[in-house]
Amino acid sequence: MPSFDIVSEVDLSEVENACANVMREIGTRYDFKGSSSEVTADGAVISIKADDDMKLNQVHEVLRGHLQRRGIEPGQLDMGKVEQAAGQSVRQTVKVIEGIDTEMAKKIVKEIKAAKLKVQASIQGDSVRVTGKKRDDLQEAIALVKSMKLDQPTQYKNFRD
Repeated sequence: MPSFDIVSEVDLSEVENACANVMREIGTRYDFKGSSSEVTADGAVISIKADDDMKLNQVHEVLRGHLQRRGIEPGQLDMGKVEQAAGQSVRQTVKVIEGIDTEMAKKIVKEIKAAKLKVQASIQGDSVRVTGKKRDDLQEAIALVKSMKLDQPTQYKNFRD
């Protein structure tokens, strides 16, 4: 029986590359001259340090742009709370969300079952497996999930005949 998995994955090496590019851009931009702003990636956590709130917002824009160029959507970022550091400087931690949580997985399964497609959807850890008798049914399920307004971007992997 044909099947595929609905997942939400992020290539963490791309996150590190994007952070390195952001640091390079911050070093060359005129408005960051003399600034101690920095962006570091440690696995699925990005740490941002900036001189003030305005510079933090500029770092956010640069970071989002570089992440989008590398295929990482803003919906996969969980912006943490802005904390005051020494003086006027601020810091923030941004978590990269990986995997589909159970609440979103239940929502996807419920929508697929409500559409009365000839497929079965089951939750498997941080992914949703969809199986059906025909490839066309699976393609309808993919179209249905793409049309849903989900908080997190999804990918379709492991397509088997």
